[in-house]
Order: sequence, then C-alpha cells, then structure tokens
Amino acid sequence: MKTLSVAQYRHVSEFRYRIRQFLQFSEQAARANGIDPQQHQLLLAVKGLPEDARPTITAVSERLGIRHHSAVELINRAVAHGSVAKHHNAEDAREMLLELTPQGEQLLQKLSVLHWQELQNSGPALAQALGNIVQHTAPKARRSA
Repeated sequence: MKTLSVAQYRHVSEFRYRIRQFLQFSEQAARANGIDPQQHQLLLAVKGLPEDARPTITAVSERLGIRHHSAVELINRAVAHGSVAKHHNAEDAREMLLELTPQGEQLLQKLSVLHWQELQNSGPALAQALGNIVQHTAPKARRSA
C-alpha cells in the first residue's frame, strides 16, 4: 500500500475543507429559502439530468446516491411542498416521470443563481485545492498512458 507524504495529506485536507465550505453554504441557502438541502438537490438533479436521461425515480436516486425508497420519500415531500410533479409515462404507465412545477423552477433558479455566485467566489480556491492533488498524480498517469 502506498503511503502519502505530509504535503499530500495537506492537499487532501484542504480539498475536503473547500468542498465542505461549499456544502455548508449550499445547505444554509436551501434552508434560508424554505426547503431541505436534499430537496434542493432533487430539484437540481431533475433539471440537470443528462440530455438522454429520463427524469425517473431511478435516475434521481442514482444521481443523489440514495436508495430507491429514500428517493420516493424525498420526491413525495417535494410533491407535497409543490415543487415537483410526478406522472406516469404515456408510453409505459409503469414508469413514473418527474418534472419541476413553476414553483420548483422559480425556487431552483433562485438557489442556482446563489450557488453560481458562490462558486465564482470560492471556486478558484476549490480548483486550486483539486489542482494540487491532480498535480501529484499527473506524472504517474502519463507514464501509464
């Protein structure tokens, strides 16, 4: 097993710190706008799915890294909140599709602008922290290519 240098530990620690700072901002922004941070992530996952992906419960659970039944509970809370609507796929009634309501779109837009602005401020430090880690692995990756 490879051991890390003190500098590498510091790089990983700094990267973890920068990620956590952004996540704390994100959680606070969601709560300040009346929703749970996971509901914000749900809205973002539905809106930001890859172009070829359908907005299904399975797709959302995969994007959020949660189990299917947890995604169902989260979606049901968002439906009750009025930010998400669900309906059966017209081509396959067994499949449930999700879409943002106008309220959900408005809320996601507001939160996304805040997040975009925060990333403009904190992004360079986060990128630098990641760059420090990637720099240490780049020569090894080039040798094996």
